[in-house]
This record gives sequence, structure tokens and C-alpha cells, in this order.
Amino acid sequence: MTLCPTGATLSEAEAFLAAHPEIEAIDLILTDSNGIARGKIIRRHELAAIYTSGRGFPISILGLDIVGEDVHETGLIWDQGDGDLKAWPLPGTLVPLHNTTPPRAEVLMGLYELDGRPMTSDPRHALARQQAALAAEGHFPAAAFELEFFLLDPKRDAQGQVRPAAAVLDGRISGKTEVYSVDHLHGMVPLFSDIYKGAELAGITAETMISEYAPGQYELTLRYRADVLTAADDLLRLKRIVRAQARAHGLTACFMAKPIAAYAGSGMHFHVSLPDATGRNIFSERTEGTWAPELLHALGGLRATMGESMLVFAPHLNSWRRFANQSYAPVSTNWGVNNRSVALRIPEGPAASRRIEHRPSGVDANPYLVAATILAGIRKGLAEAIDPGPETTGNGYDDEASVTIPRDWASAIAAARESDFLKDALGPEMHRTFTEVKAAEYQRVARTISDVDYDLYLHTV
Repeated sequence: MTLCPTGATLSEAEAFLAAHPEIEAIDLILTDSNGIARGKIIRRHELAAIYTSGRGFPISILGLDIVGEDVHETGLIWDQGDGDLKAWPLPGTLVPLHNTTPPRAEVLMGLYELDGRPMTSDPRHALARQQAALAAEGHFPAAAFELEFFLLDPKRDAQGQVRPAAAVLDGRISGKTEVYSVDHLHGMVPLFSDIYKGAELAGITAETMISEYAPGQYELTLRYRADVLTAADDLLRLKRIVRAQARAHGLTACFMAKPIAAYAGSGMHFHVSLPDATGRNIFSERTEGTWAPELLHALGGLRATMGESMLVFAPHLNSWRRFANQSYAPVSTNWGVNNRSVALRIPEGPAASRRIEHRPSGVDANPYLVAATILAGIRKGLAEAIDPGPETTGNGYDDEASVTIPRDWASAIAAARESDFLKDALGPEMHRTFTEVKAAEYQRVARTISDVDYDLYLHTV
């Protein structure tokens, strides 16, 4: 028996199988640079061996583009002969799946070299490295993500456009912006109940459901975690739960950043605070009316690194359609208090729970890479005592002096490829993998003739 490098033990698998005799199969989930679940489905009798010997996964599984094609420039394909590495289960992530027939479970996996070293193009390892670096500096970040998404009709309208899903309770259809409407939420209660049940089985505390600022758009909040890795795991698993339960109810759960042109897109806001070894949150002000210097320096680091990091926060062409004035998506690197027009928001609340809400990321971003990049920005700000500049008050969209982020996807790719900060934040191999995958996706999109081309040019030029 080989010692599992993640710390997972055979006893965990044996206890799970004994407690769940109904489980027939298990999904093995490895997350690639795009945040897509890759892996295998194994039968019940194969589970024990996963904990004692791992499971061979081809190295190329982490060098795939958005459609699952090899990206040779990552160096993970033929440069290494596409050999197998070992995927190992992550402790505490073996859970039953709700509403599956026949009953199934899932377990999150991490990819490792054959000698047990972390395979550094695995996004989760990038976050683990930044979390460990902060711990070595005496800081132990706590965090939570917010999940925004659309529920859509699987069939498009007569013009080929997506449309909001009808209520699963009674088939009622609304094309209005039902923001904060409780009655509107009631129409989806059967689906939401299944989502909450799925989250409970996965050990995730999903909390408030909100009808958001577009037809068919919703937000689901998550309980704050003392461990950022677990917070990112929660987000990825919850997306899978929402997608699966929506599908079971005949709907499509959409995690595109901007699925409907006329309305706001979907963000993935990241809330982070910074306890020290004693549990004291160092972002908390010590003197009433004066911000803690650590909070200001963290904001400074995040502002200073945001431009070169935007590809992580907005990784796809569609991601960039979300950024527009007065869209609840930031267009500047500004910061403010209780202000949703800025990129870095300090929410209202008691000093002891002081935190930063990082707002640029779309829900289509990889939460491991997002969190790793944000933690690295905070580390840089603290180490260099970076001044964040003045607070933005009022309409942050008027704050043009703060605009230092790329304005489009191509510029973001170029900035990310040249960024020494991002190489350190993600690690050299993860940085290469991610940026080459994004460059390949850009080329795929660039050579595709879209409906817009035909609409604008077919009968015109």
C-alpha cells in the first residue's frame, strides 16, 4: 500500500461504504484550469483501491482547452509523452450525491507526480501553496464565495436567444427583473429544496437565496469558511449541485458570465478576512474611525496587481461582456465602503468581522485560481505596505482615474503572460498551463465565424 499524499485514509472509504450500502458508483472529480470537472466514474468495488494506490490519470487532462482539446503549448501533452500521473482522493470530500438513479457519490481528487509531489498544473495546488505561504507568515485567511447563476429554458426562443426558465412549481413565466422578489423565488422552491439537500449531503452550508438583477438570475450565498481551500471546494461542488438539480427539473443552470446581453451578468464575489495565529482578525480596526493598516495594505496589493490578474478573474471572451458602466461589475481598480460600484468593497458590519469583498470575478472563473491570485495580492500588499490610495465614494463608475485594468480579453491574455506577479501567484507551471490554454481558446474563438458576422456583413459589404 502506498501512502496517500493528501492524508486520506482507507478507513474513510470503508466507513463511507458501510454507511451507504445503496451507493453503486462514485464520480472521481479533478478540476482543470478552466474549472471544469474532469475524471472518471468508478464502480463501488473500485473505491478502496483509490485510497490505497491512487488512480492513474493522463497528465494531459490538465492541458485541455474549454472544449476538451489538447493544448500542446502547455507542455503537458507530447513533451512528456502523455504519461499517467497519480490522482489521489482529498480527505473529507467523499460524499453521496442527491437525487441520483442509481445512487452515486463523488470524491474530489488532486493530481500528484508518481513520487508523491504535487503536480503543479493542478489549480488546487496553486491555492494550497498561497495558503501555506500566508500561514508561514502568521496569517490564516477565512473566506466565502457568492454564487450567481441563471436558470434558463433548455429551448431557445424563435430568434435563437436564451430565455428565463418557467417556474417549476406551476410553469409561470416572467421576463421581468424580479430583483429581491420573494414571491418569484417561490416558483422555484422545489428546485431550491433539492439544491439545499444536495449541499447538505456534501457538507456545504448553503444559505440565502436571492432573486437577482436580471430575468432568471439568482444568487446563493455560502457559509464563511476558516479554510480557503474548503471555501473554493464548496463553490465548485455547489455549481455541480445546482447544474445537476436544475437538469433533473428540466431546466438549464447557466454559469456564463453574461448570457443575456441586455441585463447584468453573473459574478463570483470573494469575501476574505485575515485572522492571525490567535484568531484575531488583523483587518479589524483597533481605533474607532481608523482603518487597520493591514486592511489598507491588502487593498493596496489587490489594486496594484489587479490589471495583470484580470485574465484569472475574466478568463473567457464572454467574461468581458460583463464589464460595463452601472452593471454591478467593476470597471476600475477602486475601493470603497458599503459601495457596490467599486472593485474592492468593505462591507458594513462589526469590526471583528471586517473583510474585503473582491468583486471583479465572473462566475465562469476558476475559484482555486481566483483565490490563489487574491491571496498573493494580499501578501504583496502586506509585505510592501502598499498604499491603496483614497477611498471612492459615490458612483465608482465615474472614477476614471482608477482605470488600469485591461479593456478586452486579448489585452488581458497579453498582460497575464508577461506578469511576474501572476507567475509567482500561480506557480510557473500553473501560469504556463493557464495562459497557454487561454491563448488557444482565443485562437479558437478568433477563427470562428459567428452569427454577428453574418448579421453585420453578409448582405452589407
